[in-house]
Amino acid sequence: MADNIKNYINGKWVSGNGKGTFKSINPARRDNIIGVITKSSHKDVDRAVEAAKEAFKGWSLLPAPRRGEILFRAAELLIKEKKTLGQLVTREMGKVLPEGLGDVQEAIDMAYYMGGEGRRLSGETAPSELPNKDAKSIRVPIGVFALVTPWNFPIAIPAWKICPALIAGNTVVFKPSSETAVCATRFVEIFEAAGIPKGVLNLVHGSGQEVGEYLVTHPNIDAVSFTGSCPTGEYLEGLCGFLHRPISAEMGGKNAIIVMEDANLELAVHGAIWGGFGTSGQRCTAASRLVVHKAAYKKFIKIFQEAASRLRIGDGLRKTTDMGPVVNQSQFKKVLDYIEIGKKEGAKLIHGGKPYTDGECAKGFFIEPTIFIDVDQKMRIAQEEIFGPVVSVIKARNLDDAINIVNGTRYGLSSAIYTQDVNKSAIAEQALDTGIVYINASTIGAEIQLPFGGTKYTGIGPKEAGGRGGALDTYTKWKVIYRDFSGKLQRAQIDK
Repeated sequence: MADNIKNYINGKWVSGNGKGTFKSINPARRDNIIGVITKSSHKDVDRAVEAAKEAFKGWSLLPAPRRGEILFRAAELLIKEKKTLGQLVTREMGKVLPEGLGDVQEAIDMAYYMGGEGRRLSGETAPSELPNKDAKSIRVPIGVFALVTPWNFPIAIPAWKICPALIAGNTVVFKPSSETAVCATRFVEIFEAAGIPKGVLNLVHGSGQEVGEYLVTHPNIDAVSFTGSCPTGEYLEGLCGFLHRPISAEMGGKNAIIVMEDANLELAVHGAIWGGFGTSGQRCTAASRLVVHKAAYKKFIKIFQEAASRLRIGDGLRKTTDMGPVVNQSQFKKVLDYIEIGKKEGAKLIHGGKPYTDGECAKGFFIEPTIFIDVDQKMRIAQEEIFGPVVSVIKARNLDDAINIVNGTRYGLSSAIYTQDVNKSAIAEQALDTGIVYINASTIGAEIQLPFGGTKYTGIGPKEAGGRGGALDTYTKWKVIYRDFSGKLQRAQIDK
């Protein structure tokens, strides 16, 4: 039986005031309904924002270590529910079960990490240039945050946003993707069980157009954190700019792995398979481009194609499955359309390129792992984010050429290089214009204790995850305090 999913506003589970409901569908089995979800209206957003605004004063004044204790309890509950939640991620989003469990593990790690920040949240002390005067900077919460999250990491990305927002003393209105509303609801239930006070964390369901835009532009929202597509993110950036409202946006990627002539090719292929076809290519860090040195090009392609041919496609809950479906009909069509674009552009399709319909897979949104070779870097399949199991292989003359190819897109999230030459890796890590660089590892696998995000059109504002330089810079603002205990007027820069 499908779950009946409601909003969570001011500590209560309530039905929305929107018209009707919508369904969450298992992408591996279109006849399997995961949840029937309430639709929200502007009235529901108003109530959620008002609850968050009312709760802000008490929550922001609660000592940060006490806030951290709630995050620690949430982490412990997530551990207990890891298997159940991981299975739900696989059923609702489609990624294979080990990845679904990894999705939950990221949330566990983030809850523990940010819970610990409750005893740090460090600022800075600095000597004053005047006698009998001290100076310091402290982090303070911003206020009510609108958090808008995507479907591809339905537990992890909400954790990336909710945990640092809460530890910093903000209150939250959370609008998850409609594709993974059940996962979002179960995640909020964890915080409810951990003892989050009413109004501190609120959840509203609905589409981006009906709910998301209204939430982001609501007059009582103080700041926004968004992860999703570039067109949506850029649109929200414009709205927030007009409102003079801070926004942190993480958007697209067109990530690349460089494979040099001296690379360990077997290792590089493992990284390319994981980067290109893990999560069916539906990661912002997916390695959708492989930039291979001309001396290794033919041998690499042979090994890579053979490895792709061994991938087992099917329901992610089966232990034998290596790659699951894409998330929905719209994404299914988009990926197949890009495959046709690649053919028309003159790229050579050497593997896959079709829906996968064997057996029970005919009931889902499955696409074969797809490889194009002889791709020109200016082709659309080498420039635009496909967000599916499609990999373009591009030949490079040398290291400089490879770096120029990698940097030659509007995105700058993640890149990697496989080489045994320490000098080449040093040159690459300096020259690659991406927020994340991997050496002898795939473009996937960021760790939560470091900032996550990209350059150029990939993102704007402070980064996700991490502490200083990352999420805490998103969810706090700086206050500088000068205290003069001299008992007389002292004028900085004048009375020296």
